[in-house]
Amino acid sequence: MSATPVASSDTTEAAEAAVEAIAGAANQDVTFSLQLNQDQKDIRDWVHGFAADVMRPAAHEWDEKEKTPWPIIQEAAKIGLYGFEGLAQFFADPTGLTLPIVNEELFWGDAGIGMSIMGTALAVAAIFGQGSGEQIGEWIPRCFGTPEDLKVAAFCASEPNAGSDVSNVRTRAKFDEATNEWIINGQKAWATNGGISDVHVVIATVDPELGSKGHAAFVVPMSEAKGISEGTKVSKHGLRASHTADVFLDDCRVPAGHVLGGKEKLDERLARVREGKKGKSQAAMQTFESSRPTVGSQALGIARAAYEYSLEYAKEREQFGRKIIENQAIAFTLARMKMEIDAARLLVWRASWMGRNQVRFENAEKLKSGEVAVWVTERAIQILGGNGYTREFPVERWHRDAKIYDIFEGTAEIQQLVIARAISGMHIK
Repeated sequence: MSATPVASSDTTEAAEAAVEAIAGAANQDVTFSLQLNQDQKDIRDWVHGFAADVMRPAAHEWDEKEKTPWPIIQEAAKIGLYGFEGLAQFFADPTGLTLPIVNEELFWGDAGIGMSIMGTALAVAAIFGQGSGEQIGEWIPRCFGTPEDLKVAAFCASEPNAGSDVSNVRTRAKFDEATNEWIINGQKAWATNGGISDVHVVIATVDPELGSKGHAAFVVPMSEAKGISEGTKVSKHGLRASHTADVFLDDCRVPAGHVLGGKEKLDERLARVREGKKGKSQAAMQTFESSRPTVGSQALGIARAAYEYSLEYAKEREQFGRKIIENQAIAFTLARMKMEIDAARLLVWRASWMGRNQVRFENAEKLKSGEVAVWVTERAIQILGGNGYTREFPVERWHRDAKIYDIFEGTAEIQQLVIARAISGMHIK
């Protein structure tokens, strides 16, 4: 005959304490939340309105023209969406979420126009991340110009033989002691706003023997420097409203102070590297690492646009006597599209918070959102069928725009390599 177990006084007290703790937590201030604050919601709605009312109606026209949509950028500048103060406000959010929220809404409107508006931010990120206080104050406002004299800026890192392999940069910067100037020679490729910008931030090698650790970033103003010129404009598969071109530097001279961070700090850094001491991340990678969460949010905007459009289409389109969303194949695909977008957004938001608060992240965020954008836009075409393949419907443009997010700022393969190295602790090649 077994006796009924009796709870010890210690167990009872522990249970009561647990219940009390749970009840008390309900009345405490929440320290973790996925709810956007009111400022973030207001900015999101403001940008969404611009994207819906100004960008969407003009998207097809500027995609067909394959030209920079200066009138749209002008409208963005008028309301404070394009400019140093606006970008600073977006970046100042301590959660890190406002900038990706803004980008998602803009690229929901249109990716090509969105890149024309946000492309300047890459050069700004380089100046802000690597420049001195004086350089930040001088050059970042010049990246945008004024509402009366609008400007864009370009970040020039890639070269014909240095895409994923940024360490293979051949553009060379030599210092001329006699004139106190840098002399830059080389060719840059695939530069957003290349050749049409006032401010170009150019990655060049100062000491080729040091590999990527011998790189530095230089501010080259088109209006002042001689020897910089626009090369061939690239005719692209997507993002066609965004200008992309080669940039040539032929004995291009800029003052000593145009190297970001200053020549003295550059000399000190190079000296440490030559002595075998650890140096900071090389110039191009520093910029890419800081911008990747934002790039991921751009891919999200494209994916969301395609998902929302195909959802509404499926609810209206009839085949075989019923709405096509009543077919499980369509309904399940749309459910999967929604799930993948939401999952990618959580990764992007986490990375944005980490980047804003200087917590190291391993770049899965940009990889995931790029793959989601390509997959979702392809599914959208399939849901629309023949209509999805025509330019009368926007999903084919979204599909073209999405593909670049598998490629630029680190291809999907390079992103996987970075992740593999991080999780294994090994230098996988």
